[in-house]
Order: sequence, then structure tokens, then C-alpha cells
Amino acid sequence: MTRYEIPAEPPAAGWDIHCHTAFSDGTMTPEGMVAQAVRIGLEGVAITDHDTSAGWGDAVEAAQRLGLPLLRGTEITAADGDVSVHMLGLQYDPTNERLVNMFATTRRKRLQRTRTMVELMARDFPITWQMVERQVREGERTTVGRPHIADALVAAGVYRNRSEAFAGAVSAQSKYYIPTPSPTAIEVTRTVKQAGGVIILAHPGDRRRNSTLLSDERIDALADAGLDGLEVWHRGNEPDQRRRLLDIARRRDLLVTGGSDWHGEGKPNRLGENLTDAATVRRIVERGAIPLV
Repeated sequence: MTRYEIPAEPPAAGWDIHCHTAFSDGTMTPEGMVAQAVRIGLEGVAITDHDTSAGWGDAVEAAQRLGLPLLRGTEITAADGDVSVHMLGLQYDPTNERLVNMFATTRRKRLQRTRTMVELMARDFPITWQMVERQVREGERTTVGRPHIADALVAAGVYRNRSEAFAGAVSAQSKYYIPTPSPTAIEVTRTVKQAGGVIILAHPGDRRRNSTLLSDERIDALADAGLDGLEVWHRGNEPDQRRRLLDIARRRDLLVTGGSDWHGEGKPNRLGENLTDAATVRRIVERGAIPLV
């Protein structure tokens, strides 16, 4: 295996390995995601819906039919003390019992938390649980969360778009907010590794998500537990954080990835706006339990 060279700048071409579809809080189908990736000339794409692999089958069918390489993954909800942490688990065995149970538990807790938030909002806004359910595109296979509340508020005319809703009642700073009970970041790291997957810390320098970021020491602890890489090229990571994360990646020999965090029409993030180079994708595939599609 050739030595891994950590890129100092975001790649101009490559893969978008952080994308969401209607199986969580995206607005497009997996087929729509793959088709758009083909149209804009990406080398490959990854499906990474929240806490589920339910969309993998549709994504594989579309990727094979349209001739685009596909990584399979999940954005996993975690916590480290009072810091909310998102992690990209890639190329893991989707039948792994420990991982399946972790996803099922988190999705159940997400649903309970979302219903409670809607009950609180209904005191001040014209919203019901039935209105939220109408925003769920893949039925029980969808990971339900705050974006569906936001879409219901938009449909009710309270806000003009999802971004406005997230700046208002759906915000993590609003009085209606309830954190999602989540496994620890260490537990997620060990579970994904046990399932043969590759684990990447998603947007760890995004201050808009957390007023307190994971410290170098906490990232070191995750690296000790098996963390494979850091998502450096992400719109939420400011330049100072990108430099910090690159320094950590060099020191700990971690993979450096990029992704758009695309949600279709659900966010302003553009598919392909941040990319992962092909050499890093090869490392991910080599380490993973399942082959590239």
C-alpha cells in the first residue's frame, strides 16, 4: 500500500461522500441523488442517511444502472459529554446485529423526541403530528427528526423554508428543543469498527452546531478507539478549524475527507461543493467490509 498523503487543500475533483436522501431528511430519492451526481460529473457518491441503511438497496440499483461508483454509509448520531457528535460510518456490514440494534434504538428515541417537540410547539404554532407525518417520504423506513417538523411548519405557512424554521422554532437554541438521546462517540466508533466499517468524524469544526467543539484530546481518544478520519472539507468548518483538523490528521495519521452534507432542496448545500479525493476513497474501500458498488 502506498503512503497516504494528506491533502493540504480541498480536491477540485473526486467523490461527494456525505449525502442524504428521503430515507432520512433529504428531499430526493437515492436515484435522484445518483442521477444528479452523474449530471455534475462526480467520480462517485455516497449515501449517508441518518441512523439507517434503508436506502442502500435503491442507491445500489440506481448506481449500477447509471454507471456511477457508490459508497454505502450512514451518518450516525452520537454524543461526547454535552457535545453533539455526528459520525460517518462507511462500508460496514449492514447485517451486523450490534449495529442494527444501535440504529433501531436511536431511531426509536428520535421518533419519541420529535413527537414531544411537536406537542410543545403545538401550544404556539398551527402544527400537529399528522402534519409532520405528511412530510415523511419513505414511511416507517424514514429516520424522522427536526427537518420534518421544519417542513410541516413551512407547509403551514409559519416559515418560508426549512432554513428559516431551523433559525426559529426548530433551532437547537429554541425553548422547544430536546436533544436526541444518543450512544457515545466512543461506542459508535467501536461498533462501526466491529461491523467492519470505516468511521469518520463529520464536520467536527462546525461552531454553528456546537458552541463547544470536540477538543484535540477528545479527538485523540476517538483515534485511540479506532477512528479512521476527519471530515475537513465541509462548509461548516471555518479556515482555522480546517487547519486544526489537518494538524490532528497528520499527527494521528487519519484520513481526510470532504462532503457537501447535501439534502436536496432541504438545505442550501450543493451536491459536490466539497469532495474527497480518489486516493482516500480507495483507502476507505480497502478498510471496509463490503465492496464498492
